[in-house]
Amino acid sequence: MTSEELVFDHEEARVHGFELYEGTQLDVRAVVSGIPKDVKDGFLLDEVAWSRFGHAYGSGHDVPERLTRLRSDDAETARLALDLLWGSVVHQGTVGSVAPLTVPFLLRIAADPSAYGRAGVLGLAAAAARREHWGHGTRSTFLTVATQEPRCDCGGYLMNWSIEASRNAVAADVDVLLPLLDDVDSGVRTSTCYILATASGEADRITDALHARLIIERTPRVRASLVLAVAELGREHAVAGTAAWARALWADPAKPADVRVSAALAWLCLVDDPVPDDLRATLDALLTDGLAGVLDDVPWIAHVDDDGLDRTLDQMLNNALPGTQCDDPWV
Repeated sequence: MTSEELVFDHEEARVHGFELYEGTQLDVRAVVSGIPKDVKDGFLLDEVAWSRFGHAYGSGHDVPERLTRLRSDDAETARLALDLLWGSVVHQGTVGSVAPLTVPFLLRIAADPSAYGRAGVLGLAAAAARREHWGHGTRSTFLTVATQEPRCDCGGYLMNWSIEASRNAVAADVDVLLPLLDDVDSGVRTSTCYILATASGEADRITDALHARLIIERTPRVRASLVLAVAELGREHAVAGTAAWARALWADPAKPADVRVSAALAWLCLVDDPVPDDLRATLDALLTDGLAGVLDDVPWIAHVDDDGLDRTLDQMLNNALPGTQCDDPWV
């Protein structure tokens, strides 16, 4: 495919299949994997093919300017840039084809201690690397990073490719992310857990780092996020022993309540067993309004619903129907 042909035709893809573009320079997975390290580290944004891909409002040609403004020393300038990126590249849960190209740069911005809104920057990168919950907190969906069923974005591009490309970008830059597990900002540590769990590779290395942080972590929301990140990686990459580890955590009365409850949610998603009576009893004994308030802010739970923990438990324990607050573009 020559440079003159580098225009994605969604009607052509609809008729003949996306395989037409697989492996070409219109396959965002190939483009992201081909970004050199010096381009990422040096923020050489002009070296990236932004306009070849799109977001909710059209071409991605405006993305590099917003990334540049996101690095501004002026907090208001950076805040507005982050809002614009959130509203376009992952508009209402739809991952645009340009979104994966932002991930390496978002990770490096978040790694800068002087940057504005670092937890939100990581959250944006994580949103590019996973499907939206849309009210689903069931045992089969809660720890699911993406779907195998083909779904397209606003421009007709295969969103599955975009999410896969973002996950690959996370795996490629694990060295940028792992130090953030020890960041002084608990919000950054929480968001780091959420994005590390999406990585398409390096699962053993990431899991070891999460376990090590859990031993010393003192913030309940971060502890819960560490548990769920380990479980999500274990589910996605079939890491042996993850379910047994989660069960041992929720059954251990010496562990903090936030760890036990998050481990119970994790275990329910890792096995097909009926809900045991002792798990129900454990949850009844541990759940308080205060704990629910803490866990409702954990990303996995927050993205289910505003009342995420209650809604999630109702789905996992009682087979309640998922609640939706807006139309699900994945359906």
